[in-house]
Amino acid sequence: MADTVHSLVARVHELLVAQLIHGGAAVVPGIHDVIARATALGPDGTWLAAAGHSTLAGLALAHGRPEEVIHHLDAAVTAGYNDCVALHMPALQPLHHDPRFRALYQRMRITPADLDELLWLHQEMQTMVREAQNATVDNIGRLDTGVSLLPRAPLPTREPHTSGVLITRIDLSAAQTALQQAAVKGEFQRSAGNTSLSLIDDTWDQPRAMRDAWHADDLDIRRQQAAEARAFVERPGAGSMLVPCPPLGSIRYPA
Repeated sequence: MADTVHSLVARVHELLVAQLIHGGAAVVPGIHDVIARATALGPDGTWLAAAGHSTLAGLALAHGRPEEVIHHLDAAVTAGYNDCVALHMPALQPLHHDPRFRALYQRMRITPADLDELLWLHQEMQTMVREAQNATVDNIGRLDTGVSLLPRAPLPTREPHTSGVLITRIDLSAAQTALQQAAVKGEFQRSAGNTSLSLIDDTWDQPRAMRDAWHADDLDIRRQQAAEARAFVERPGAGSMLVPCPPLGSIRYPA
């Protein structure tokens, strides 16, 4: 079957989820394959090649290989990568003084409206991690057999001015999927354990199990409402003109 942008987007998402759950080493061949297939698509697939290179840069960063980080980021920027917010994450800040890093950063262009969305996307990644941690704590000791799903904020649907924004949307979507899968796995284990115990333990506290279920349902509703309320809202009058990214050091990475 011939590759399409849609099929390669799905493949990138799949690889990023696998990276987050199982670690990066296993996905490296797949990322290289995506870069080659995206390049073969021509201009329509260039931004997906950029996504591949930015992923390889992240893996190199995690393994302490700064030369590879700069190599892949340079290739990503050439292919349209422009997530200047990501390049302000704490782990990358030591590279800010490298002339090669500064040169590739200065080549990137963004619109104010796209920058707004990038800031929201990275903030939502951090928020989703905290929500997953909070849900794990809240579910400790539950005696009911219900399964709570981790809600996700809806992805922005606006037409971005630059295709690089689409890369970060995939990053967020993959993070959401990986966190949801981890949460569901833990919830099914808890539920199955409670089911078994309730069948063999004559002292099982069924009234408390019912109270836990009601409390969990209430929390689930509130989490879903909070996720929906976090949806990205485009700022009225946000500019659509391409401009250089904000100077290095001027963006505070969302925490």
